[in-house]
Amino acid sequence: MDLDVKQLAMAVKAIAEEKNLPEDTVQEIVEQALAAAYRRDYGDREQEVRIEMNSSTGDVDAYVSKEVVERVGDPNYEITVEDAQKLKKGAAIGDMVEVHEKVENFGRVAAQTAKQVVLQRLRESEREIIMEEYEDKIGTVINGIVARVEGRIVRVDLGKAQGIMPASEQIQGERYYPGQRLKVYLKDVERGFRGPQLVVSRGSTQFVEWLFRAEVPEMESGAVEIKGIAREAGVRSKIAVSSTVQGVDPVGTFVGGHGTRVNAVMSEIGEQEKIDIVVWNDDLKTFITNALSPTKVSAVSIDEENKKAKVTVPEDQLSIAIGKSGQNVRLASKLTGYDIDIASEQVNVNTEPESETKPVVQKLKKKTELENSLLEAIEEHGQ
Repeated sequence: MDLDVKQLAMAVKAIAEEKNLPEDTVQEIVEQALAAAYRRDYGDREQEVRIEMNSSTGDVDAYVSKEVVERVGDPNYEITVEDAQKLKKGAAIGDMVEVHEKVENFGRVAAQTAKQVVLQRLRESEREIIMEEYEDKIGTVINGIVARVEGRIVRVDLGKAQGIMPASEQIQGERYYPGQRLKVYLKDVERGFRGPQLVVSRGSTQFVEWLFRAEVPEMESGAVEIKGIAREAGVRSKIAVSSTVQGVDPVGTFVGGHGTRVNAVMSEIGEQEKIDIVVWNDDLKTFITNALSPTKVSAVSIDEENKKAKVTVPEDQLSIAIGKSGQNVRLASKLTGYDIDIASEQVNVNTEPESETKPVVQKLKKKTELENSLLEAIEEHGQ
């Protein structure tokens, strides 16, 4: 016998323990594999075959579904009314009945087929169970170790499973290497043609929020909260915070004494990423002003219909408001949800400085007249 069915039946329990899978699941996988082997050795690949395996004795019984017809054309799929009624009383044309077949052994090719199916289904089931376990952790920060770096994709070992961190979820400028320990935000479980995959992130706004949650216990009590985050990972983040308790300074709470709390977050995401913590406000003009911090704002006009805001700043504040490569205004726009246009104050040329020049001009004229008078006096004296 090329496939030792009895040995396979006895191995079900051992496989279940090794793979950390329910025994019923492993038995179902083995029975599906044996059904594929049966179709190869005894029937047709399109047949509907159900296998029952006795895990104690190793006996295998096959049940082949056949349609009840008046005259049999293909015995693999059809059975006469007379034969069908022996198996199922009252069977009529068009019914489906299961024909029992005792299976003693399988050939070499069928055995190979069964082995491939078992391995493939075990991998799938193992992955599904792991994914179900990690689905409860979606939206949390977990510890991981970099397994390997493949081009722009980083594979992170999370314990029982492996997550992928695409380039879009990485921190700009951060370098990853095998064996590196790091915290990651479990973003999602993607189910593709290769099976489910865990997607992890360090570049998301949620990652920063969770890091602050670990450092600011007042968030759990509800005394302070994060209203919004705009982030360019590895460069700069703006965080809008508010307090629900009178007298509690939200910015000071998040910064911590001597900056301990914000520094703890920055040490995890990288010192190169600057964090601006601003006060959230119901009044949109005030919130936009706060979001553009550290810029001094002169005036804000709102176009609510088009979600636009025009902000006027002193001329010496223009470059600060815009920020390097437009970063400050871009993050403020993301944070507030409004497209912000920055303009400098217009300097009025018809002001006092110009009027002050008039006496100077008059003085110059008097000086010229004096010189002319002196020249005339010299000429006269010479004559």
